[in-house]
Amino acid sequence: MTINQKLVETLEWYQEIGIDVAVGEVPCNHAAPLRCAPAKTSAPPSPSPLAPTLASPVKLSDCKTLEDLHRAIAAFEGCPLKKTATNLVFADGNPKAKVMLVGEAPGADEDRQGKPFVGVSGQLLDRMLATIGLDRTSVYITNILPWRPPGNRQPTPQEITACKPFVEKHIALIQPQILVLVGGVAMKTLFNTNDGIMRLRGTWQPYTSPELKEPIKAIATYHPSFLLRSPGQKAQSWQDMLMIKKALEAAGLS
Repeated sequence: MTINQKLVETLEWYQEIGIDVAVGEVPCNHAAPLRCAPAKTSAPPSPSPLAPTLASPVKLSDCKTLEDLHRAIAAFEGCPLKKTATNLVFADGNPKAKVMLVGEAPGADEDRQGKPFVGVSGQLLDRMLATIGLDRTSVYITNILPWRPPGNRQPTPQEITACKPFVEKHIALIQPQILVLVGGVAMKTLFNTNDGIMRLRGTWQPYTSPELKEPIKAIATYHPSFLLRSPGQKAQSWQDMLMIKKALEAAGLS
């Protein structure tokens, strides 16, 4: 195999796993690390952590509608992900739905289309919802982060802190009766916990925030991307779906 063929295979592998953004300032050949640019003698100053307060000309307290919230997020300059993302991914589904799903962050497909859960994991989520009689006309979907992290990496605590007030306001505007937290990032962020998804999934918890007058019934479940990597966990997700269906029936919403 020639060097060019190896390079092509490597680039194709990067694309398959979602790495399509160069985040370094200086290109580096990892096959020959000694030929990379030498380290600087003095480290640049560390960037200040993102403040939890909003650096937006539109105040959240003034957001009375989803359109107001969309404008506030679009005007927000407190998260650097905005500069690397293609699109702001706000939401999808029925704003009047009684079931709201909150995921982690957009992926490559979501970033291109500007909608949450439209890639392969989104297709699996659609099938999961269909098993209990739900679809995108009967649920509302958003994410903790409205912008895609480069290369689909995990969101940083600073990025989550910066964007959390927006998703709290989003939930308050929708006022769902059932909140489904899809994946560990959404669960930890909105339950304010360090516990893992395997410990808390499949149990009902009260979701509270300063934006709410009363708690919302919430449950966490595995993210579809995790299920694609670990199909053996699909049985547990099926149990979670059945719990959601039972709660809908008990509330007269099915």
